[in-house]
Amino acid sequence: MTFPTGEQFELALQTPSGALRAVITELAAGIRELSIDGVELVQGFDAEIAPPSCAGVVLMPWGNRIPDGVWVDAAGTSHQLAITEVDLNNAIHGLLRFAPYRVVERSDSAITLGAQVFPQLGYPFHLDTLVRYELVADGLSVTHTVRNVAAGDAPVTVASHPFLKIGDVPTEELQLTVNADTHIDVDERLNPTGLSAVDGTAFDLRAGSPLSRRVGDLALDDAWGDSHVVDGETAHSLTAPDGRRVEIWGDENFGYVQVYITPTFPARGSSIDEHGTADAVVTAIAIEPMTGPADAYNSGAGLTLVASGEDWVSQWGIRFAGFPSA
Repeated sequence: MTFPTGEQFELALQTPSGALRAVITELAAGIRELSIDGVELVQGFDAEIAPPSCAGVVLMPWGNRIPDGVWVDAAGTSHQLAITEVDLNNAIHGLLRFAPYRVVERSDSAITLGAQVFPQLGYPFHLDTLVRYELVADGLSVTHTVRNVAAGDAPVTVASHPFLKIGDVPTEELQLTVNADTHIDVDERLNPTGLSAVDGTAFDLRAGSPLSRRVGDLALDDAWGDSHVVDGETAHSLTAPDGRRVEIWGDENFGYVQVYITPTFPARGSSIDEHGTADAVVTAIAIEPMTGPADAYNSGAGLTLVASGEDWVSQWGIRFAGFPSA
């Protein structure tokens, strides 16, 4: 059977907390399922539909938005990318959202997938990219490798779009923690206008904040910068009332995070009409690790220039804690 996300790659690992399982897709090297001992850690979706709201996909060679699809390089040359968010006139989520990835290496508990970014409209660079998913005792580790295989320094940011959950706990009842000190202010097209300290604002979702961090009390499609780095890692999390936790962690490259809450994520087994509307929906929350924010190509914030012939490696993952031993 052919699926909208291509071939489905199932990974499995026995851990002290039970059987850890993931399903990775050929399309966009996406995370379609992740569970521990049958408890879902991501908001999965049926194989018969396309990824709702970019669920689980890799965003490369930029995440988030570039206003009007226009960016100017260090030499002053202006580049025009294709507009892929038509209603807001932005170029969004990179160039590999709809690309198939090839299998480079595979085992029972890990898979490395590869895809090339070829020179094209607005991006005159050639990248060979790898993403390795590996199940580990406390979750899923993700490693991105970007090689510049042509001349010139290639601008790159990396992001991913996982929707997190904790089993059958209603997502509205989970507590969100965003360990970051600044909020990225945006205009009506969701493009950055500046940074604001979160102190005393509705965007202070750090651990210990006096504000409600219950997902059901929040309405977010927002980004943060200055993520806390502790022992070389950033981390943002969801916690259930019983203390179980799932978190997005990243290495020091991942100084930015986007949080997106939608009340219209298609429920498993729902039917989708010709307009893409599901007849049964749930609330879902994406916690998106990003090495650079929206418009990084112009602002330079979090932007990495990968030199010709060089590799750039970054790593993030999904970690669970507080789950009982099997």
